[in-house]
Amino acid sequence: MAEKNEQLIETIDEEGNKVSFELLDIVTVENIEYALLLPVKTNKDDKDEGEILVMRLKKDGEEFSFEAIEDDEEFNRIAEYIEELEDEIEE
Repeated sequence: MAEKNEQLIETIDEEGNKVSFELLDIVTVENIEYALLLPVKTNKDDKDEGEILVMRLKKDGEEFSFEAIEDDEEFNRIAEYIEELEDEIEE
């Protein structure tokens, strides 16, 4: 049986709750790295698979952090890039 290679990331949200994400991929757009994150289900009865989050990846030495993308134009550029990648994969 093949093992699933998961990279799990735990962080604290604005309300102080621990949140876990699976790191799906890191993409670079215009020399900026972005992480594609999938929230990990905490409740086995939860049928919603969740939406993929795209966050700016910041490196400070050995430390990594994620920043929300507030700018609509920046977000649209990344979303368009990801859609192009998906189209290439499907072909």
